[in-house]
Amino acid sequence: MVAGSKIVSRVPLFDGMNRIPGGLMLIPLILGSVVGTFFPGFLTLGNFTTALFQASALPLIGLLIFATGMQITLKTSGPVLATSGVLLLCKSILPATVVVLLAQIVGLDGILGVSILALLVTMDNSNGGLWLAFTGRYGDARDRGAYMASAINDGPFFSMLFLGVAGLANIPFQLLLAAVIPLLVGILVGNLDQKWTEIMRPIPNMIIPFFAFALGTGINLQNVLAGGLSGIIVGIVATLFTGALAYLGYRFILRRGNKSGIGIASATTAGNAIATPAIIALADPTFAPYVEVATAQVASAVLVTAVFAPLLASWVLKREGGLVSNEPETESSGDTVSIRTIEHS
Repeated sequence: MVAGSKIVSRVPLFDGMNRIPGGLMLIPLILGSVVGTFFPGFLTLGNFTTALFQASALPLIGLLIFATGMQITLKTSGPVLATSGVLLLCKSILPATVVVLLAQIVGLDGILGVSILALLVTMDNSNGGLWLAFTGRYGDARDRGAYMASAINDGPFFSMLFLGVAGLANIPFQLLLAAVIPLLVGILVGNLDQKWTEIMRPIPNMIIPFFAFALGTGINLQNVLAGGLSGIIVGIVATLFTGALAYLGYRFILRRGNKSGIGIASATTAGNAIATPAIIALADPTFAPYVEVATAQVASAVLVTAVFAPLLASWVLKREGGLVSNEPETESSGDTVSIRTIEHS
């Protein structure tokens, strides 16, 4: 609805979502999980409905990665690699080491009903799509380009590596290459033609709600409930522990000052981690008795981390004065509306 030249929303859906930290991503994710759990028939209608609401996550994330690559210039490539390395260290390597050491003490049965397998899988993996969504709003090219860390720690690679499964610790090179090709092509095109970079700049805000909904359809709320309190504990512990490490890495290694809270947004777990316990059990039958419990707990932790990590990151950023959005803001003066973009380093 337009009053004069001022845009007035009948129902402020967009503004309402943005009032919640990470809401542009979290609300569609939760709605998708509700639809996928209780109305799966809607997602199998076929044609454009299925393509957009269920099958769009990977291609849209691929487009987001390409658009992210276009924002990385030769001047920022060094900081991107540094940020990726810090996130890998803080989100995967150090947490996985701690969990394996804990397993040496308490055994594979875990502690207080929390599965060691679930704890490891939840901690050493991260959700690249959610990271891109959060850093697209609050971060810069260094943060968005650090998606490469998620491309590396995605899947069972680190879990297998730290569990010492002989011969299965190597992720196929072609899969790793396929994960980073859109980013590399985006970097190439962006450095060749700055106009393409500007054209692609609004892409994240357009596609984040759609891929978040599609990701949510893969999270079955019944599995989340099956994880129960123990799964919630796994998600909270993983978020707090890996988020704290990432925050420290941002503050003391990368020296990002009041933007250090961005690192906490990496403390998520990707949806495909739900399948990792079963994959590990196929490689080493020793873990077969733990698969059912671990899978339920990981499923619960996926949703908990997806909600908790960006909220915690936003809270820390706000408290430290670093909560500055990259999204266009609307300023009204009389009957005119001007759009300005907040720029920050």
